[in-house]
Amino acid sequence: MDAEQRIPIQDDRDIVAARLEGRASALKIGFSPGDATVIAAAISEIARNIVSYARAGEIAISAVERNGRRGIQIVARDAGPGIADIEQAMRDGYSTSGGLGLGLPGAQRLMDEFEVRSTVGRGTTVTMTKWER
Repeated sequence: MDAEQRIPIQDDRDIVAARLEGRASALKIGFSPGDATVIAAAISEIARNIVSYARAGEIAISAVERNGRRGIQIVARDAGPGIADIEQAMRDGYSTSGGLGLGLPGAQRLMDEFEVRSTVGRGTTVTMTKWER
């Protein structure tokens, strides 16, 4: 994987495209098929949040390296309503859309590093990284 891949997110087809791109990118970096599937699932959760809450956004996928370890970093950005209480949003079962409330905490459990930054009325950025074992 040479360059950052950017996938615009607006509907369910884009969620599938981001998931497939994430899986393919993870395999190119050298992740196992199982880990690539885990990464794809985390991307799917975050992309679903973009469609559900912000209506549109973008997912950027890139290879990263730190201390000789290879990894994959996913940055999801939107200009949606933002998250008023990130701590509450990270609790299992919390949802403002009537869903199961597993998107953010579920994605966090699947990845090695996870950060949410959000400003109400301006949008949300989720940065998550998975490192090769």
